[in-house]
Amino acid sequence: MKSQNQTPSTDTLKDRTHERLQELILTGDLVPGSKLLETQVAARLDVSRATLREAMIRLSEIGLLVNLPFRGTYIRKLDRVDLQEIYSFRTGLEKMAFQFGWDKRDLISLADLQMRNERLCQTISDNDAFGAIMAELHLHDWCYELSGHSLLLQSWERLKPNLQFYFAMHQKAHDRAGPLRESHDEYIRLAKGDNLDEMLRHLEDHMQQGLQNTQSFLDTTSPG
Repeated sequence: MKSQNQTPSTDTLKDRTHERLQELILTGDLVPGSKLLETQVAARLDVSRATLREAMIRLSEIGLLVNLPFRGTYIRKLDRVDLQEIYSFRTGLEKMAFQFGWDKRDLISLADLQMRNERLCQTISDNDAFGAIMAELHLHDWCYELSGHSLLLQSWERLKPNLQFYFAMHQKAHDRAGPLRESHDEYIRLAKGDNLDEMLRHLEDHMQQGLQNTQSFLDTTSPG
Protein backbone atom coordinates (compact mmCIF):
# COMPACT_ATOMS: atom_id res chain seq x y z
CA MET A 1 0.00 0.00 0.00
CA LYS A 2 2.84 2.36 0.74
CA SER A 3 4.25 2.18 -2.80
CA GLN A 4 0.77 2.71 -4.25
CA ASN A 5 0.40 5.87 -2.16
CA GLN A 6 3.81 7.17 -3.20
CA THR A 7 3.37 6.73 -6.95
CA PRO A 8 0.68 9.42 -7.48
CA SER A 9 2.67 12.01 -5.51
CA THR A 10 5.80 11.18 -7.52
CA ASP A 11 3.89 11.43 -10.78
CA THR A 12 2.30 14.68 -9.62
CA LEU A 13 5.71 16.17 -8.87
CA LYS A 14 6.99 15.17 -12.30
CA ASP A 15 3.92 16.57 -14.01
CA ARG A 16 4.03 19.77 -11.97
CA THR A 17 7.72 20.25 -12.78
CA HIS A 18 7.00 19.71 -16.46
CA GLU A 19 4.17 22.26 -16.40
CA ARG A 20 6.16 24.85 -14.46
CA LEU A 21 9.21 24.53 -16.70
CA GLN A 22 6.96 24.81 -19.74
CA GLU A 23 5.42 27.96 -18.28
CA LEU A 24 8.85 29.51 -17.64
CA ILE A 25 9.74 28.90 -21.28
CA LEU A 26 6.50 30.14 -22.80
CA THR A 27 6.22 33.27 -20.68
CA GLY A 28 9.79 34.26 -21.55
CA ASP A 29 11.18 33.93 -18.03
CA LEU A 30 13.73 31.67 -19.67
CA VAL A 31 14.96 33.69 -22.64
CA PRO A 32 14.59 32.06 -26.07
CA GLY A 33 17.99 30.98 -27.38
CA SER A 34 19.60 31.00 -23.93
CA LYS A 35 21.22 28.01 -22.26
CA LEU A 36 19.18 26.24 -19.60
CA LEU A 37 21.22 26.21 -16.40
CA GLU A 38 20.08 23.09 -14.58
CA THR A 39 21.29 23.99 -11.11
CA GLN A 40 19.61 27.40 -11.15
CA VAL A 41 16.34 26.19 -12.64
CA ALA A 42 16.13 23.18 -10.30
CA ALA A 43 16.62 25.51 -7.33
CA ARG A 44 14.00 27.90 -8.68
CA LEU A 45 11.47 25.08 -9.03
CA ASP A 46 12.59 23.50 -5.74
CA VAL A 47 13.13 20.07 -7.31
CA SER A 48 16.08 17.75 -7.78
CA ARG A 49 18.12 17.90 -10.95
CA ALA A 50 16.95 14.36 -11.73
CA THR A 51 13.31 15.48 -11.64
CA LEU A 52 14.15 18.55 -13.70
CA ARG A 53 15.93 16.43 -16.31
CA GLU A 54 12.83 14.28 -16.78
CA ALA A 55 10.86 17.43 -17.53
CA MET A 56 13.61 18.60 -19.87
CA ILE A 57 13.42 15.33 -21.80
CA ARG A 58 9.67 15.70 -22.26
CA LEU A 59 9.99 19.29 -23.46
CA SER A 60 12.87 18.37 -25.77
CA GLU A 61 10.67 15.71 -27.36
CA ILE A 62 8.05 18.29 -28.31
CA GLY A 63 10.60 20.87 -29.43
CA LEU A 64 10.51 23.51 -26.68
CA LEU A 65 14.09 22.68 -25.71
CA VAL A 66 17.00 21.97 -28.03
CA ASN A 67 19.93 19.71 -27.09
CA LEU A 68 23.24 20.70 -28.68
CA PRO A 69 26.01 18.06 -28.42
CA PHE A 70 28.84 19.08 -26.08
CA ARG A 71 27.16 22.45 -25.45
CA GLY A 72 24.07 21.73 -23.38
CA THR A 73 20.34 22.35 -23.55
CA TYR A 74 18.96 25.60 -24.96
CA ILE A 75 15.58 27.28 -25.00
CA ARG A 76 13.89 27.02 -28.39
CA LYS A 77 13.61 30.18 -30.45
CA LEU A 78 11.78 30.98 -33.67
CA ASP A 79 12.92 32.86 -36.76
CA ARG A 80 11.00 34.18 -39.76
CA VAL A 81 11.23 30.90 -41.66
CA ASP A 82 9.90 29.01 -38.62
CA LEU A 83 6.95 31.39 -38.35
CA GLN A 84 6.12 31.16 -42.04
CA GLU A 85 6.23 27.36 -42.00
CA ILE A 86 4.17 27.11 -38.82
CA TYR A 87 1.47 29.39 -40.14
CA SER A 88 1.24 28.02 -43.65
CA PHE A 89 0.91 24.54 -42.15
CA ARG A 90 -1.53 25.64 -39.48
CA THR A 91 -3.75 27.52 -41.94
CA GLY A 92 -4.01 24.45 -44.15
CA LEU A 93 -4.73 22.17 -41.19
CA GLU A 94 -7.42 24.37 -39.70
CA LYS A 95 -9.19 24.84 -43.02
CA MET A 96 -9.22 21.06 -43.47
CA ALA A 97 -10.57 20.60 -39.94
CA PHE A 98 -13.50 22.92 -40.64
CA GLN A 99 -14.18 21.24 -43.96
CA PHE A 100 -14.34 17.78 -42.36
CA GLY A 101 -16.28 18.93 -39.31
CA TRP A 102 -18.69 21.46 -40.83
CA ASP A 103 -21.64 19.08 -41.20
CA LYS A 104 -20.99 17.52 -37.77
CA ARG A 105 -21.82 20.68 -35.84
CA ASP A 106 -24.80 20.52 -33.52
CA LEU A 107 -26.16 22.48 -30.57
CA ILE A 108 -23.94 20.64 -28.10
CA SER A 109 -20.71 21.16 -30.04
CA LEU A 110 -21.49 24.83 -30.67
CA ALA A 111 -22.23 25.38 -26.98
CA ASP A 112 -18.87 23.76 -26.22
CA LEU A 113 -17.16 26.19 -28.62
CA GLN A 114 -18.79 29.14 -26.89
CA MET A 115 -17.70 27.83 -23.49
CA ARG A 116 -14.10 27.51 -24.64
CA ASN A 117 -14.12 31.10 -25.80
CA GLU A 118 -15.54 32.23 -22.46
CA ARG A 119 -12.73 30.39 -20.67
CA LEU A 120 -10.19 32.16 -22.86
CA CYS A 121 -11.75 35.53 -22.09
CA GLN A 122 -11.60 34.75 -18.38
CA THR A 123 -7.88 33.96 -18.49
CA ILE A 124 -7.33 37.25 -20.32
CA SER A 125 -9.32 39.11 -17.65
CA ASP A 126 -7.21 37.37 -14.99
CA ASN A 127 -4.04 38.58 -16.77
CA ASP A 128 -2.90 34.95 -16.88
CA ALA A 129 -0.41 34.83 -19.75
CA PHE A 130 0.30 31.10 -19.63
CA GLY A 131 -3.36 30.27 -19.04
CA ALA A 132 -4.32 32.34 -22.07
CA ILE A 133 -1.92 30.39 -24.28
CA MET A 134 -3.42 27.09 -23.18
CA ALA A 135 -6.99 28.38 -23.38
CA GLU A 136 -6.48 29.70 -26.91
CA LEU A 137 -5.07 26.36 -28.02
CA HIS A 138 -8.03 24.60 -26.36
CA LEU A 139 -10.38 26.84 -28.30
CA HIS A 140 -8.75 25.85 -31.58
CA ASP A 141 -8.71 22.18 -30.54
CA TRP A 142 -12.46 22.28 -31.13
CA CYS A 143 -12.50 22.07 -34.91
CA TYR A 144 -9.90 19.28 -34.98
CA GLU A 145 -11.80 17.23 -32.41
CA LEU A 146 -15.03 17.81 -34.34
CA SER A 147 -13.46 16.74 -37.64
CA GLY A 148 -13.23 13.11 -36.55
CA HIS A 149 -10.06 12.83 -38.66
CA SER A 150 -7.40 11.05 -36.61
CA LEU A 151 -4.39 11.94 -38.78
CA LEU A 152 -5.45 15.57 -38.88
CA LEU A 153 -5.77 15.62 -35.09
CA GLN A 154 -2.34 14.00 -34.71
CA SER A 155 -0.79 16.63 -36.98
CA TRP A 156 -2.39 19.37 -34.90
CA GLU A 157 -1.05 17.87 -31.67
CA ARG A 158 2.47 17.80 -33.11
CA LEU A 159 2.14 21.42 -34.20
CA LYS A 160 0.85 22.76 -30.88
CA PRO A 161 4.24 23.19 -29.12
CA ASN A 162 5.34 25.47 -31.95
CA LEU A 163 2.10 27.43 -31.61
CA GLN A 164 2.69 27.78 -27.89
CA PHE A 165 5.87 29.65 -28.79
CA TYR A 166 4.04 31.72 -31.37
CA PHE A 167 1.30 32.74 -28.94
CA ALA A 168 3.94 33.69 -26.37
CA MET A 169 5.66 35.89 -28.95
CA HIS A 170 2.32 37.37 -29.94
CA GLN A 171 1.68 38.35 -26.32
CA LYS A 172 5.06 40.10 -26.15
CA ALA A 173 4.45 41.84 -29.46
CA HIS A 174 1.25 43.38 -28.09
CA ASP A 175 2.38 43.65 -24.46
CA ARG A 176 -0.65 41.85 -23.08
CA ALA A 177 -1.66 38.48 -21.62
CA GLY A 178 -3.33 36.77 -24.54
CA PRO A 179 -5.35 38.14 -27.45
CA LEU A 180 -7.96 40.84 -27.15
CA ARG A 181 -11.14 39.59 -25.49
CA GLU A 182 -13.08 40.20 -28.69
CA SER A 183 -10.44 38.78 -31.05
CA HIS A 184 -12.32 35.52 -31.61
CA ASP A 185 -15.82 37.00 -31.87
CA GLU A 186 -15.83 36.79 -35.66
CA TYR A 187 -14.30 33.31 -35.55
CA ILE A 188 -17.08 32.13 -33.24
CA ARG A 189 -19.81 33.86 -35.26
CA LEU A 190 -18.69 32.29 -38.51
CA ALA A 191 -18.12 28.86 -36.92
CA LYS A 192 -21.76 28.96 -35.81
CA GLY A 193 -22.98 30.21 -39.19
CA ASP A 194 -23.94 28.56 -42.45
CA ASN A 195 -21.23 29.80 -44.83
CA LEU A 196 -18.18 27.55 -44.89
CA ASP A 197 -16.43 29.57 -47.60
CA GLU A 198 -16.67 32.72 -45.48
CA MET A 199 -15.24 30.80 -42.52
CA LEU A 200 -12.29 29.60 -44.60
CA ARG A 201 -11.58 33.12 -45.90
CA HIS A 202 -11.63 34.43 -42.35
CA LEU A 203 -9.05 31.81 -41.31
CA GLU A 204 -6.73 32.91 -44.11
CA ASP A 205 -7.04 36.61 -43.26
CA HIS A 206 -6.92 36.22 -39.48
CA MET A 207 -3.84 34.02 -39.47
CA GLN A 208 -2.00 36.08 -42.07
CA GLN A 209 -2.51 39.21 -39.99
CA GLY A 210 -1.20 37.44 -36.90
CA LEU A 211 1.82 36.19 -38.81
CA GLN A 212 2.68 39.67 -40.11
CA ASN A 213 2.39 41.25 -36.66
CA THR A 214 4.60 38.62 -35.07
CA GLN A 215 7.19 38.80 -37.85
CA SER A 216 7.38 42.57 -37.39
CA PHE A 217 7.95 42.07 -33.67
CA LEU A 218 10.63 39.48 -34.36
CA ASP A 219 12.40 41.84 -36.77
CA THR A 220 12.52 44.63 -34.18
CA THR A 221 13.86 42.38 -31.40
CA SER A 222 16.39 40.32 -33.35
CA PRO A 223 20.04 41.43 -33.11
CA GLY A 224 21.66 42.93 -36.16
